[in-house]
Amino acid sequence: MLATVSSATLLGIEAQLVQIEVNTGEEGEPKLFMVGLPDTAVKESQNRVFSALTNSGFKMSRTRTTINLAPGDVRKEGPLYDLPIALGLLMATRQIEPVNAESYLFAGELSLSGAARPIKGGLAIALLARKLGKKGVILPYPSSQEAALVEGIEVIEIASLDETVRFLQGQLSLLPTSTKSVLDTLEHQEKHKGDFSEIKGQHTVRRAIEVAVAGGHNILLIGPPGSGKSMMAKRIPTIMPEPTLEEFLEILSVHSVAGNTLKGPVNRFQRPYRSPHHTISDVGLLGGGSIPGPGEVSLAHNGVLFLDELPEFKRSALEVLRQPLEDGDVSISRSAGKITLPCRFMLVAAMNPTPCGYIGEECTDTPAQIQRYRSKISGPLLDRIDLHVEAPALSIEELRNSKPGEDSQTIRKRVARARQLQRTRFQGQPVPCNARMTQKHIRNYCGMNAAMGDTLQQAMEQLKLSARAYDRILKVARTIADLADQEDIQMQHLLEAIQYRSMDRDVNY
Repeated sequence: MLATVSSATLLGIEAQLVQIEVNTGEEGEPKLFMVGLPDTAVKESQNRVFSALTNSGFKMSRTRTTINLAPGDVRKEGPLYDLPIALGLLMATRQIEPVNAESYLFAGELSLSGAARPIKGGLAIALLARKLGKKGVILPYPSSQEAALVEGIEVIEIASLDETVRFLQGQLSLLPTSTKSVLDTLEHQEKHKGDFSEIKGQHTVRRAIEVAVAGGHNILLIGPPGSGKSMMAKRIPTIMPEPTLEEFLEILSVHSVAGNTLKGPVNRFQRPYRSPHHTISDVGLLGGGSIPGPGEVSLAHNGVLFLDELPEFKRSALEVLRQPLEDGDVSISRSAGKITLPCRFMLVAAMNPTPCGYIGEECTDTPAQIQRYRSKISGPLLDRIDLHVEAPALSIEELRNSKPGEDSQTIRKRVARARQLQRTRFQGQPVPCNARMTQKHIRNYCGMNAAMGDTLQQAMEQLKLSARAYDRILKVARTIADLADQEDIQMQHLLEAIQYRSMDRDVNY
C-alpha cells in the first residue's frame, strides 16, 4: 500500500516541501530501500524508526518497502524525517488510518524509545505550511515554540510517536500552541553585563557610538591598548532598541536553521551580538560548508558583528565582508546548491593605531611597519565603514574620576526615538534605518544648502574621499539630525559627520 506524508527540507533559511512516499507489499526479499538523495543522517533514520515503532507497540513490515523523499533532485539532510517516515510506514501497513495527516507538515527526530526530539528550522517549516495553505505543523518542543510565532496556522506540540498517532486518530486532544503564550514568555530585558555609566572619559567615542547605533552605521574604533575600545563595544547591546516582531522573526529564522535554538526555548527578544575570534576562517565568517549554512555575518543579522583587533583577521576573511556590507545579503554556491542568506548587520571594529599599539614617543615601530599594518585593511573595506573614531589613551585624572557617566538606559531612549523617526520616514519601504538608504532616499531626505555643499566639497577634495564616502557622510549627518529631532540637516550635523572620517586623514604616528 502507498502512503504519503508531507515534510520539508531546509534551503538556507527557507524550507521546501518534501513528500515522504512509502510503499509496502512489494514482491521480493523483505528489505527497506530509501531513495531521494538522503544524506547519512537520513539513511540512519531507518534504525531509529524501527526501534521507535517497536517500542511504541507497532509492528514492522515484513515485505519489501521503498521510501522516496520527493523531489529527488534536492539533497535531504538531518534527522527531521524520522517522524514522517514512521507515520508513513504505519499508514502503508494499515496499522493506523489518520484522517487529517494531509493537513499538516511533520518533522521531528525520534529516539529509540519513540520520544520526539527537536529539529532545526521549526520557524521555516511553519512559514512554509502557511504559504502552502496547510492547517498547521506538528513538531516537538522547543521547535514548536519558535514555529508558534508564525500567525495563521496551528502548531501542535508533540512529545512522542505514540502521542502523534493518537492525536491523528482522534484519541487525544492537543491544543495548538498560541502565539501570545510564546510572546508572553519572551524576556524583553537585555541580559548583557555592563553599562555605559562604567565608561570613564571617551566622550567623543561615546557620542560616535550613539550616532552609529541610532542609524545602524558601521563604526571603527582606533586607539591604544587600555583606551576602552572593547569595553565600549561590548556595551553596545545595552543601548540598542528592541527589534520589531518582523525583525525578531528574521533573526530567529537564521538561528533556527543554524541549530542555535535547540539548546532551549526561545527566550530572548533582543538583537544578536556576535564577536568571532580573529582566527576565524572565511567560511566561518561568511557561511558555507558542504551543505551551505549561515556564518557569523548572517548570525549577526539585525544586530552587531564585533571584530576586535581588526588587522589580525586574515585579509581574505575581511575582504569577503565587502559584498555583505553593501548588499545586506550573501549568496553561497556549493555543489549541494545555492542559497542566499540575510546579513544586515552593524559592523563594529576595533584596532590599535600601530603594530606595537602606541603612538607618539612610546611608539617603537617604523613608518614602513605602520604602513604595512594599516594596509591590512583595504581601502574598499574602509570605504564601507561610516564612522572612523579615535579613542585616545585615558589620563590619570580621568581614571581617578569616580563620577559615573551617562547610563545605557538614557542613551537607549534617545536611540529608540531616532529609530522611530526613521521607521516613520521609511514606512512601507524596505529600509530599516538610515544606513540602508538608497540614492533615492539620500536625494529626498539629505538635502543641503549651498554653504553646506561647498563645505562637503572642500572636505572631499582635502581628504580625497570616494563617492561612497560622500554618501555615507550624508547618511551619518541625517542620523545626527534625527538625534537632534531636526527635520533638515544643519551645518553642525554635517561637520560632525565629516569629523568621523579619521582614517581618511593623513595622520603621522
